[in-house]
Amino acid sequence: MNRSNSTGSKEEEVVEVQSITVQDQQNLEAIKSQADDAANFLIDTEGKYEPLTAEEEKKIIRKTDWILLPCLFFTATMGAVDKVSLGTSAIFGLETDLDLVGQQYSWLGSILFIGSLIGMWPMSFFVQRFRTGKVIATASCMWSIFTLLQCACHNFAGVAALRFLMGFVECAIVPGCSLMVSVFYLKHESPHRTALVFAFGSSIINGGLSSLASVFGDKIPTWKYIYILVGSVSFTWSLFMLYYLPDSPINAKFLNERERIFMVKRVAANSTGVSSNIWKWDQVRECFLDIRTYLIILFNFAINIPNGGLSTFSSIIVKNLGFSSVQSSLMGMPTGVIATLSTVGFTWLAARWTNRRCLTAFISLIIPLIGSVVCYASPHSNTAAQLVGLYFMYFYFASYVVMISLVQSNTAGLTKKSAVYSANYLGYCGGAILGTQTFKSDQAPKYTGGFISIIVAYCACMAFSLAYWAICFTMNKSKRSLLENEKNFSDSEGILHIDGLEDEAILDITDKNQKHFFYTT
Repeated sequence: MNRSNSTGSKEEEVVEVQSITVQDQQNLEAIKSQADDAANFLIDTEGKYEPLTAEEEKKIIRKTDWILLPCLFFTATMGAVDKVSLGTSAIFGLETDLDLVGQQYSWLGSILFIGSLIGMWPMSFFVQRFRTGKVIATASCMWSIFTLLQCACHNFAGVAALRFLMGFVECAIVPGCSLMVSVFYLKHESPHRTALVFAFGSSIINGGLSSLASVFGDKIPTWKYIYILVGSVSFTWSLFMLYYLPDSPINAKFLNERERIFMVKRVAANSTGVSSNIWKWDQVRECFLDIRTYLIILFNFAINIPNGGLSTFSSIIVKNLGFSSVQSSLMGMPTGVIATLSTVGFTWLAARWTNRRCLTAFISLIIPLIGSVVCYASPHSNTAAQLVGLYFMYFYFASYVVMISLVQSNTAGLTKKSAVYSANYLGYCGGAILGTQTFKSDQAPKYTGGFISIIVAYCACMAFSLAYWAICFTMNKSKRSLLENEKNFSDSEGILHIDGLEDEAILDITDKNQKHFFYTT
């Protein structure tokens, strides 16, 4: 009898263990269905490798810096070269050859951003829904083709159509590269990495290619040589990126599986998401109910008024000071160096000056504001003052990148990220369009409307950066208050834990829905 009871007890235990195992498996599948790709990757590889040593970890981060950042930098820069090339082409005869009149040249600058406005939402969906690296590389390939085709145009309509298409596909680049930085680096590491990715190398590359184009002879107009060089280099590079550019640490070709596991776990600590191809409409809705989204749109709108004006008219302004076409293209190269060095410097400060990024952006705007006043107030005959003022105006780029890094740090949820980046690009395009239109050809060489709009834009950006700080500070205070009042919050709603990572860190949850997510200010 005792033996019989013992046997029955064992059978009951087996049944109970089996039922628990089945239940655990069902829970695991449910978790994996709502988790992002990184969580599923960690579930599938948990316990497979020994942890990395501290030296190995540093080596992997350095390797990522030396491989990923140059890939993103050159991809983003070649897109920017396309914009700057319009201004250089103008001083090499584009306006005359295309018989441009009135504001048609300004509209060639604006229509690219109009294309971006229209293409922004479909391209944003593609960046989130499909493989990010492939979307970026494909967009790069397409705009390179449109750049080359401009050489076959003979009038305003043809170039305008191609520039519209360029803008349509190019709008994937800034959101895509921003997303890429956010899924490879920690929050405090992103500002200066973002600065390197969006370094103002376009003026330098454009100046070099323009000078090279000027020695090819006159069988075809020099401005067509410029577009042939820019388009060919960009197209060749984009083909390589189609093969090599990753979407996230999960499929980075330059990392082995053990290194990928480390990078995914590391970046999961950001609690902003790593990789997911599921489009979530509730996160889109949260994006547009978040007041910070509108502050960033307004900031981007204002800061890109000088961007649009300077990218289209900078070379013309320099030439109006009495320089030749070749000299004007070369004189534009320091603008890229100044913008890059100022951006690296201020983002370095932002990364180390904890929770002072809005203040850093505010301070960085003082220099371009002074430059714009000097450039406008100085007599046109004072070439030195005009050039110094113009170069100082390019410090604006530092504040732009610092605020981009804030969006990277303060937005969680992969779909929300994509929506917020697209909304940022809405401001970018709107400001750039206005910037190109405020420079009136009949106001040359003073360009009163253009400079006044730039001065007002810098002041507005200062106000928006302080407002963003105030909102984030208030939201952090509210979250801390809720946590203090909530009992046993550390034991509530634990869904998934992998090697010490909390569920909030590895599930695709937005910043507002994460109790322990605090905003960088």
